[in-house]
This record gives sequence, structure tokens and C-alpha cells, in this order.
Amino acid sequence: MTIDFRSDTFTRPTTGMMQAMTNAATGDDVFGEDPSVNRLEAMMADYFGKEAALYCPSGTMSNQIAIKVHTQPGDEVICSSLAHVYIYEGGGIAFNAGAQVRAIEGERGMITAEQVAAAINPDDVHKASTSLVCLENTSNRGGGCMYDIEEIKRIKTVCQDNHLKLHLDGARLFNALVAGGDNPKIYGKLFDSISVCLNKGMGCPMGSVLLGSAAYIKAARRIRKKLGGGLRQAGFMAATGIYAMEHHIARLAEDHYHAKQIAKALLEKSFIGHMLPVETNILIFEVLGDWTPKFFADYLKKHDILVMPISENQVRIVTHLDVTPAMIEKTCAAIAEMQ
Repeated sequence: MTIDFRSDTFTRPTTGMMQAMTNAATGDDVFGEDPSVNRLEAMMADYFGKEAALYCPSGTMSNQIAIKVHTQPGDEVICSSLAHVYIYEGGGIAFNAGAQVRAIEGERGMITAEQVAAAINPDDVHKASTSLVCLENTSNRGGGCMYDIEEIKRIKTVCQDNHLKLHLDGARLFNALVAGGDNPKIYGKLFDSISVCLNKGMGCPMGSVLLGSAAYIKAARRIRKKLGGGLRQAGFMAATGIYAMEHHIARLAEDHYHAKQIAKALLEKSFIGHMLPVETNILIFEVLGDWTPKFFADYLKKHDILVMPISENQVRIVTHLDVTPAMIEKTCAAIAEMQ
């Protein structure tokens, strides 16, 4: 059996999740009549302490809707230079919102309140109007690292003082919540909008939920329609999100433990260079000398283990729902044999 560490998007529905899909109550969500979608949206809104929620097909769509609602064409959005909304969403901020980006060189994809304050444009007709700050938690290109909640509070204060909105790309927010132990409702209070993916470590085949005020989600629903995201009998998919919320949150700790086991095996090898701190389920590390990322990936592929080269000298490994302790043992043994 192939062990796939390329991404936590490779998870497949569990038997229980498949049964939930089969038994789902469905309707037409464009009419607001899909009971499973309505239940999932209410569940997510309550979990994070927000007024309302909107089910979307993907995290990219929910992020892009969020940014579009918060901005006007010609505005400027502040985010990390490693942010998913900036480098992995096809230029969507420019295409969909007509806004430009002020990309900040942060630490592992995380930016500080001081950096945000320094990046805000003055009230000058020559400058784009800064209107939105986007954070990502956990940071994908930061190796799954997590924001300190106190830093988020400081960023929120900067946003409030300067009349800016604050959006969270929480594609792996559940990983951060499990690892950090924070109350999800704190995030609901700090962020004007939150996008939370269900199709990564939570194991759903698709789906992301956008959270905000009732008025904000009403506007977001209109943008979702314009982007072709009006859903019909989406309850079959929404039921997987309900199941994941009920069964798959606490188990994310197992993924974090597995990532640390692999990290330990890797760090025993002389050809492994700098590794970003392993805080959740993502490992990003350098390979040195003859062990190029491609050579490293090709070696493991011969053992039916898939990993992802992400730069000229870095490899990424992501643990997830479909990775068992036996698979971790096999992977660590394969690494131990590397010379």
C-alpha cells in the first residue's frame, strides 16, 4: 500500500463518514433548503462564536469570497509573503477583488503587529487604500507553525485603530486549536471572518466554511453565487463535515505525534539540514549534498512512500488521517536505511 505524505488533502472518507454521506438529508442549498448544509453552517458558527456561516466547495473559494466582501477594487491587502492567499490561489486577489497585495517578509509565514502597522498606507490619493489584513494559521509554508494568540490580539488592535478588517485563512485551524489548546471562540472574537477547511486533516472529500456576521455572510452568499459556487444537494458533502466535527478533531493530535516521530528519524541523518520546528502535522526540511529533494523523493517512492519536493533544497512531509502507526514505522525504517 502506498503511503502518501504529499498533503493532508489526500485523505479519504472513513467508513463512518461514508455512512453519514449515504444517510444525509438533502435539499437545494441555493433555496436555503438543504438541512445538512444548514446544520453544518449552524454547528460551525456556534463552535467559533460567529453569527453565521457559509459552506463553500474549497478553501480557495472561501478565502477569495472573504477578501472580495472586505475590499473594494484598488484596495491593498496586507499578508505574509508566504501566505496561501498570495502565492497559491492563482492571483485570485487581483482577479476576483481587483485588489493588490502588500506582502510582508514574516517569520515562517507569520507576521507581527509592528509589521502590520508599518505596512499600512497613509491617507494619500497616490496610495492604495489599505483595508484588510489576512493571517494564516497554521502556516503551510511555515511548516505548520502556529500564531501565538497574544500576537493575534496585538494585530487585532492595530486593525481596529486603523479601521481595517482582519481575515483568517484557517485551512488548518483545527490543527492549531488541538496543538495550542486555545478556545475557538477567541478566534471568533478576534477575526471579522474565518475560513476553515474540512478537506484536509479533517478527512472530508471537499468543503470549507466561511464564518462571519449575519450581514457579512449574506454578502458572501451573493459572491459565492457569482463565482459559480451555488450548491444544490450539497448535503451529501456537508454530512461529511458534520461527521468530521463530531469525530475527527481530537484525533489530529495523532497526526502531530506522527510528524514528530518522522522528524526524529530524519534528524539522525547527516544529510538533513535545517528543519522548521515541527508544531503540528507538517515537516519542511533541507536535504544536503547528493541528497537533492528529487533524489530523496525518488528513493522513498521505491518504498511506496510519497513525499513532495517544494524547492531546490527542501522537502515537505504532511501527516494525516490515512497515516497509521504502522506506516510511520515503515517510513522511519526506510529513512534509517538511507546512507
